[in-house]
Amino acid sequence: MIPVVTIDGPSGAGKGTIAQNVARELGWGLLDSGSLYRLTALACIQQTIDFEDLSAIELIARNLPVSFQSVPDGLKIFLNNEDVSDAIREETIGMAASKVAAMGGVRDALLERQRAFVSAPGLIADGRDMGTTVFPQAPLKIFMTASCEERAQRRYKQLKEKGISVSLAALVADLKARDEQDSNRPISPLRPADDAIMIDTSNMSIEQVTQKVLELVKQTFS
Repeated sequence: MIPVVTIDGPSGAGKGTIAQNVARELGWGLLDSGSLYRLTALACIQQTIDFEDLSAIELIARNLPVSFQSVPDGLKIFLNNEDVSDAIREETIGMAASKVAAMGGVRDALLERQRAFVSAPGLIADGRDMGTTVFPQAPLKIFMTASCEERAQRRYKQLKEKGISVSLAALVADLKARDEQDSNRPISPLRPADDAIMIDTSNMSIEQVTQKVLELVKQTFS
């Protein structure tokens, strides 16, 4: 059986960075599932699709022309061969993606696509329902979290470094709204799998969390 590790958690908990680090260290494949919903949201906005038009959004999701390219400092994400790695991280896209992710038809359209990412030697799957819905049989499930204030500070720093002007208070409000929306949606709500290992990254460095996850992988699959 090809090993699969799921890393779930709210926005800003650090799961994307850790998933990339661990996948790179192990030489495994990486699934950034959240980007699929962000890409769907971006494609809808680009095509001026009404977010009330569920059938149109589902069609977008089923035919999403997406590709991933691993680079030394992270992951490049392409939509229609256009690098949208930064564009899909904007807060407006994040909020739209959260709405899209609550749509059952869209989740169904993307489910098999996500499972198709499994290939040797292994997969690190980063998202919000990887351990509960997409890969419920994964031998190692991790749920990362951090305080809302800490997550907002991280996001604020990232955006400032990219020259994007943003209000810290607005980021806190947006994160709280997203947490509420993601945790209370009727389909695949954000929650830890029953057998998930909880990691609070609030007071941990990226290196510490990466090593913690690598140790868990070694314990689980060695």
